[in-house]
Amino acid sequence: MVAQNVAFGVLAVTMVAAAFRLVTTKNVVRAALFLAIVLGGVAGIFILLAAEFVAWVQVLVYIGAIVVLFLFGVMLTRAPIGGEAGLDNPHRLVAALPAVMVLAVLVNVQAEAFGQQKLDIERVQRSAEVGEAIFSTYLVPFEVISVLLLAALVGAVVLARRD
Repeated sequence: MVAQNVAFGVLAVTMVAAAFRLVTTKNVVRAALFLAIVLGGVAGIFILLAAEFVAWVQVLVYIGAIVVLFLFGVMLTRAPIGGEAGLDNPHRLVAALPAVMVLAVLVNVQAEAFGQQKLDIERVQRSAEVGEAIFSTYLVPFEVISVLLLAALVGAVVLARRD
């Protein structure tokens, strides 16, 4: 169990550092790569939870599709890839205060909702159960996300063709 805790700690620190760089970088392509690191860390946490199927879906759908779609959208729209001076905001500290307050509220809500409950990782969920849940219980949200991704792709192509 100690190795799992160490692996979780390494993944968590890596994800937090990449997420911080994701929102602070001025380069859009680097931001997409930091997003891929964060999503890869989420897949690693799913592996620690013995949910290998969900981890591979995370890698294939989010890293393999959404980050690539994001990069194609940036390239198709000919958006500025490097940092621009006009996009920076000097009020970062003022914006950090509400962010810290929201974090405190979320931590408080999580602590009150779950308290000292422990995660039951002894019950391994089979791939068939996950597939049945996705395509029966959560079929409508699954299809809505598919349509949303298609709309994002069509929007990127339309914006690129206005030239």
